[in-house]
Amino acid sequence: MSPEGLAFVVFSAGMLVLMGIGMNMALALVLTGAGMAWVLGFWDTQLLAQNLVAGVDSFPLLAVPFFILAGELMNSGGISRRIIDMAQAWVGHIRGGLGFVAIGAAVLMASMSGSALADTAALATILLPMMRQQGYPMATSAGLLASGGIIAPIIPPSMPFVIYGVTTNTSISALFVSGIVPGLIMGAGLIIAWKLVLRRIDLPEGEPVPLAARLRATAKAFWALLMPVIIIGGMKTGVFTPTEAAVVAAFYALTIALFVHREMKFAELGPVLVRAAKTTAIVMFLCAGAAVASYMITLADLPATLTGWLGPLVEYPRLLMAVMMVVLVLIGTALDLTPTILIFAPVMLPIAVKAGIDPVYFGLMFVLNGAIGLITPPVGTVLNVVAGVGRLSLAQVIRGVNPFLVTYTLILVLFVIFPQLVTAPVAWMR
Repeated sequence: MSPEGLAFVVFSAGMLVLMGIGMNMALALVLTGAGMAWVLGFWDTQLLAQNLVAGVDSFPLLAVPFFILAGELMNSGGISRRIIDMAQAWVGHIRGGLGFVAIGAAVLMASMSGSALADTAALATILLPMMRQQGYPMATSAGLLASGGIIAPIIPPSMPFVIYGVTTNTSISALFVSGIVPGLIMGAGLIIAWKLVLRRIDLPEGEPVPLAARLRATAKAFWALLMPVIIIGGMKTGVFTPTEAAVVAAFYALTIALFVHREMKFAELGPVLVRAAKTTAIVMFLCAGAAVASYMITLADLPATLTGWLGPLVEYPRLLMAVMMVVLVLIGTALDLTPTILIFAPVMLPIAVKAGIDPVYFGLMFVLNGAIGLITPPVGTVLNVVAGVGRLSLAQVIRGVNPFLVTYTLILVLFVIFPQLVTAPVAWMR
C-alpha cells in the first residue's frame, strides 16, 4: 500500500476507533493527524505545533468567542425570555400555540446569537416546563424545540458560517446573506410540520391575550428585536465586518442586560464570562486539531483521491450535489458540525467549484446539512441538550424529532433541485 493510501486508512480507522472509545474530538484529530504525519514521513513536532497555532491564528475567528458571549448574555440578561414572552402573547392562545411560540422565538433568537446549543438551551429551559404543565406530549415537544434550535447556524449571524468562511476562504458576509431565506423556509417548514403533528394531539385552545398586553410584550422586546437589525444592517451597509459585528452584538447584549433590562448584576458577569470562555475553548481546540489533520490530508493528496472518485459526476452538478449531500448526511450521524466543516469542507469545495457549483451556495448547503446532523442520532448534540434540560431519555427525544427531521430533509432536497432558492436572494441582496 502506498503511503498516501496508508495515511487514509490511519485517518479513517483512527477517527472511528478514537471516537468509539469516547475520546475528545479535538484530541482525536490531533492524534490522527500525527499518525498520518508518521506514515507520510513528515513527522516533526515543530510542524505539528505550528499547525496547531495556525488553526486558531485567524482574525475572522475572533467572531466566534464574541458571538458565544452574546448568546450567554442574551440568556442571562432576559433578552431571550422577552422574545419568547412576545411570541406567546401573539400566538400562545392558538391550539398548540406553545409550539408556534417555540418556532417564532427560534427564528428571532437565531438572528441574534448564531449558536444552536445556546438557543436550544434557552428555548428548552423556558418552554418545556410550560408544555409539560399544559399537557403537551413531551417527546414531540422536545423534538420541536431541538429542531427549532438548529435554525441558528443558518440565519445570520452564524458561527458555523464564520468557521466555514475561514476554513475555505469564502466570503463570510456572502454566507450570512445566503442563510436568510433558507432560515425562514426552515421556520415555515416547522410550522407546517407542527400543524400536521397537531392533528393527532388533543390540545385545548387558550384565551386570547388582549391587544394592550400584546403591545406591552412587544414593547418589552423592543431592544431585543433591535439587535438583529443593528447586526445585519451594519454588515449590509459596510459599517462593520462580520468579526466586528460579533463584538457589537456582545457589547449590545451586555449593555441591554446591565443597564436597560437590569436583570443581570455586575457580580453575575463573571460566571457568564467563564461559560463563554469554556465553550470558546472547546471550539478553538477543535479548530486547532482540525488544522493538523487538514494539513496532513492535503499532504496525502486525499482531495485528489476524492476528486477521482467523484470525477465522473462533475459534468452533472445537481447529481454531484445530491451525492455529496448523502455523504454529508452519513458523516453528520457521527461527527458534530464544527469538525465536519473543518475536515471535509476544504476537501469537497474544490470539487464543487470544478463542477460549476457556486461556492456560497455550496457553503450554505454544507452548513445546513451539518446542522441537520445536530438532531440526527446517534450523536445529535442538540438532542442531548434538550434531553438533559427536560430530564427526558434520548430515545424519547429521537422519537419526537422524527417528523421535523423528515421536514428538514425535504427542504434539503428542495434546495438541491432548485439552487435558485439560495442563489437568487443572494444575488438580489448583493
